[in-house]
Amino acid sequence: MADIFHEVDEEVRRERMKKLWDQYGLYVLILALLFVAGVAGWRGWEYYESQRAAALGAQFEAASALAEAGNLADAEKDFARIASEGNRGYRILARLREAETAIPRDRAAAVAQFDALAADTSVDQRFRDLAAVRAGLLLVDTAPLPEMEKRLEAVAAAGRPFRHTAREILVLSAFRANEKGALQRWADLIASDAESPAQLRARIEAMTLLAGIAKG
Repeated sequence: MADIFHEVDEEVRRERMKKLWDQYGLYVLILALLFVAGVAGWRGWEYYESQRAAALGAQFEAASALAEAGNLADAEKDFARIASEGNRGYRILARLREAETAIPRDRAAAVAQFDALAADTSVDQRFRDLAAVRAGLLLVDTAPLPEMEKRLEAVAAAGRPFRHTAREILVLSAFRANEKGALQRWADLIASDAESPAQLRARIEAMTLLAGIAKG
């Protein structure tokens, strides 16, 4: 008797499943096909991106080799192309190298390129700070101290990755401008930072001594 009830239950379940399939089976198939297509598309995109990254890497290395060989004009063009067409990572690196290769040709143009990168809020702060420091190095011998402080004061703040270089540039700028107060302020900031490199401390100490001698 139990077998009969079991068979009836099985038949009822089969009938229910058939009704559900008749009602929703098409949607299940569509969802399954969409899932398979999505996975295939994602895998295809990953492959495309890996191939594109490899190609960009090769182009970047080729442009770097041109720059190292002294062929700066062609290197600058290649870096500019990568900066325009590459993915996010290579665009940033290419913009930095494009500005570097422009220095011998046009120092002001190189500064403008570094400034544009430093002001680009879509770029990671580390690269923006690096660009600001690089522009500061190009200007330290010519720009007035107020301009240098405007450019680098934020970069020189505690915790910023390139603060040590930014502070040293500001000390040099203050020394050149014969601004002892500013020189002492930036030198004290270097001295009070436990992470300031020993060589930097030694250079700044020498600079402060020279400034004291020069100003009696």
